[in-house]
Amino acid sequence: MKIKILKSISIKLLFGLALIFSADIELRAQRVAVLHKTIEINGLEIFYREAGSPDNPTILLLHGYPTSSHMFRNLMTDLSDSYHLLAPDYPGFGNSEQPSMETFDYTFDNVSLIVEDFLSKLNVSKYSIYLMDYGAPIGFRIAAKYPDRVESLIIQNGNAYEEGLRDFWIPIKKYWNDYTIENGKALEGFHSLDGLKWQYTHGVRNVESISPDNWNVDLQHLQRDENNEIQLAMFYDYRTNVPLYPSWQNYFRTYQPPTLIVWGQNDYIFPAEGAHPYKQDLKNLEFHLLNTGHFALEEDGKLIADKIRKFLNTQINQ
Repeated sequence: MKIKILKSISIKLLFGLALIFSADIELRAQRVAVLHKTIEINGLEIFYREAGSPDNPTILLLHGYPTSSHMFRNLMTDLSDSYHLLAPDYPGFGNSEQPSMETFDYTFDNVSLIVEDFLSKLNVSKYSIYLMDYGAPIGFRIAAKYPDRVESLIIQNGNAYEEGLRDFWIPIKKYWNDYTIENGKALEGFHSLDGLKWQYTHGVRNVESISPDNWNVDLQHLQRDENNEIQLAMFYDYRTNVPLYPSWQNYFRTYQPPTLIVWGQNDYIFPAEGAHPYKQDLKNLEFHLLNTGHFALEEDGKLIADKIRKFLNTQINQ
């Protein structure tokens, strides 16, 4: 009798474990389902990554310089079980089409319109925005224009205050004030191989944890014909963002979007001095400085994914 009971218990236990194992495999399969797509926006082929069900809350992931949606590859896997994630490459970046400078105006105004039309074409009317580096001025333009569409902001090393434009920006400001070939040449090192590697590794805890795939992937699109000139055009146009800072700050104060800040505090490009001023204007703010560098997802991706999940669970999943 005891043997039969033990066998019955063992079978039930094994069956239960099998169900748990099967569910875990299914969940992992859902999380790795990142799709790689293209869509035509205003006559341009725009590449984007998509993960998760469109029935779930949408997070728009806006990449920085000099990278692409590649920077979100792991975050999309981590969050795709609960969220719908969209990460477009801007024109001239990543796998998107690179129109000539004669046919496309490489400005933050124009790129933000491309992203705006991207959302419209996909019929996405409500979303959170992950803003990083260049993604901040692009995303803030959209958020300030359509405040009712934005459910929350996730800010990672993305600037909206002059306090954040420190030593790194000295040669770029010189270019703004004196738009010459010589001053532009001085900036080309940022998108050289050594400059790219520095951006990914400066300020991190463990350089060996950062994959060289990052700068090698970036280098491929930066080495396309005319891309150097495109990057310099974007450097020069960044000056147009600074006068908009007060209007974005007014957007924060007026609409009070729920905001999560996860900022690599050792970033030389956008240092922590640019993170603290958000506290002045945002009341519903969760604030974290992380012991890492500019591309914080590379070293603290799992931590950031966990922070996002907990934050959105309290803000938009109620």
